[in-house]
Amino acid sequence: MAKTRWLTDEQREAWVKFAAVLELLPAGLDAQLARDEGLTHFDYFTLAMLSESPARTLRMTALAARTTASLARLSRVVSRLEAAGFVERTPCAEDGRATNATLTEAGWQKVVHAAPGHVENVRDLVIDALSPEQVVQLSAIATQLLDRLDPEQKMAASLD
Repeated sequence: MAKTRWLTDEQREAWVKFAAVLELLPAGLDAQLARDEGLTHFDYFTLAMLSESPARTLRMTALAARTTASLARLSRVVSRLEAAGFVERTPCAEDGRATNATLTEAGWQKVVHAAPGHVENVRDLVIDALSPEQVVQLSAIATQLLDRLDPEQKMAASLD
């Protein structure tokens, strides 16, 4: 059995603070979107990933990869977005076994309407709390972590 490599005091402090951010940030993102748009952050992220795709369409498997969701979770979310008129599911023309998700015009309008408030919230919670140099550092740190967490670069963030 390998010897445990315990964290130093400095590493533990950094980890505990980062873990707190991981817990608090999703709630902050959800709260604004729920209040202003009736969406969760994951709803918005799903719509945004479709909005950035060619013809605003992705196979459900590709959308699941881009949003790091299981197909089951994504299917539930897309069902809710479909009921709201924001997304439409259709059989994939290239592969009859696959299903495509397409952002509807109403979904596009929802993203366009939601984006300014979401960006302002991201600025308020994260970007404006950092200096320009720290934003560059945050990007570099996130890239390093994504290289470990998403080595196959399935998430859209890993593609930059």
